[in-house]
Amino acid sequence: METAELLGTLDREGRLLAEAAEAAGTDARVPSCPGWRVRDLLRHTGAVHLWATGVVAEVHTARPAMGDPPDLDGADLLAWYRAAHRRLVQTLAEAPGDVRCWTFHPAPSPSPLAFWIRRQAHETAVHRFDAESARGGAPTAVDTGFAVDGIDELLRGFHARSRSRVRTEEPRVLRVRATATATTPGAGAHAGAGGTGDAAGAGGDGGASGTVAVWTVRLSQEPPVTVPGASEEADAELAGPADQLYLALWNRVPVPETTGDPALAALWRQTSAI
Repeated sequence: METAELLGTLDREGRLLAEAAEAAGTDARVPSCPGWRVRDLLRHTGAVHLWATGVVAEVHTARPAMGDPPDLDGADLLAWYRAAHRRLVQTLAEAPGDVRCWTFHPAPSPSPLAFWIRRQAHETAVHRFDAESARGGAPTAVDTGFAVDGIDELLRGFHARSRSRVRTEEPRVLRVRATATATTPGAGAHAGAGGTGDAAGAGGDGGASGTVAVWTVRLSQEPPVTVPGASEEADAELAGPADQLYLALWNRVPVPETTGDPALAALWRQTSAI
């Protein structure tokens, strides 16, 4: 996806998050985040927004400490979250394209600014889903291209870091396959798409199978190595419509379809939490 699209998505997702949180009430439980209530969700996401704002606005070149959220609740907490979100969007929209600030994972990105816009768009989208799960009712649909981009960031960014716990004693291969949703116009529209994540969506065949993107994840005792495409045999596969697979890989919903070695497929659920 293009960076400008991601910035618009960040703006929209934050507004939806606040609306859902307001409808649910800050004492409501968040089913997708066991142990959290909506107030915890707002405090966490708002603090992350302000932390990311500071990284870009103050041009930090090393990881800064994250500030504590204020001891607010109810309408005051909602107002604080909305202000933090607005400040983030404004800062990212006005920052110079060549700003050289710290980033924290290796997923392909054209610039540090693009990194932060992408990261905060996905951070906010996943937590918007959390807020809507607390509110109840149907969640807002996730665009296929955005979901593919987010899966790519998760696999080639977060799980390329030394902190990833998705590891095996012996080398194994896991396939991740995103398919088109029933409402996706043109099943192959996002196959091979570039944008912020350079190779995001590469390998989608867009044909009869409905695949829009596929990744091969090589597992070992070292951090996972993910490459776009399906160039080798896999021991197990996680698959499903891109929007559902995106949420599943972030451990918000069950993986729609697993095939192959069930123990390897289960490894993701057991060890992939960020």
